[in-house]
Amino acid sequence: MTQLIEACIGLGANVGHPIAAIQTAIMDLQALPLTTMVSASRLYRTPAWGRLDQPDFINAAALLRTELGPKELLLHLLDIERKAGRSRSGEIASKHWGPRVLDLDLLLYGDARINEPGLRVPHPRLHERAFALVPLAEIAPNASFPNFGTVSDALRLVDVRGVEVVQLK
Repeated sequence: MTQLIEACIGLGANVGHPIAAIQTAIMDLQALPLTTMVSASRLYRTPAWGRLDQPDFINAAALLRTELGPKELLLHLLDIERKAGRSRSGEIASKHWGPRVLDLDLLLYGDARINEPGLRVPHPRLHERAFALVPLAEIAPNASFPNFGTVSDALRLVDVRGVEVVQLK
């Protein structure tokens, strides 16, 4: 019997049509093989982080139950990004924390700790990022977050000012 793992995905975009990009990515996550979407958060408008000279982001989180291994899941996330038009080469892509047509991050994979080239779980700066923790706490407040207890525990340690729910029409 294959083990089902709960995986938490962070979604973000701030160029092009970010709301549509996030909504489409959520549908793409629902279609992943050997995976069930448990829930997706509301969309949040959040100030740029790291590089402040760019538009606000639209962020969300998704909770998946999957039989995919972490590397295989990551490859699917990268495919969804490419489908949305994200390029990991060129001037914009080379800007650390720069603008993104779509960014999908594997934030948590069960209670696993993974530190391999190209794959670090829990996401290395998750504990500092209200833009990821607020939507994640909406759908997975009790998810195990190694070194921090739960997602809710980690959320209590960050400044959430500026993180606002997007009112969809």
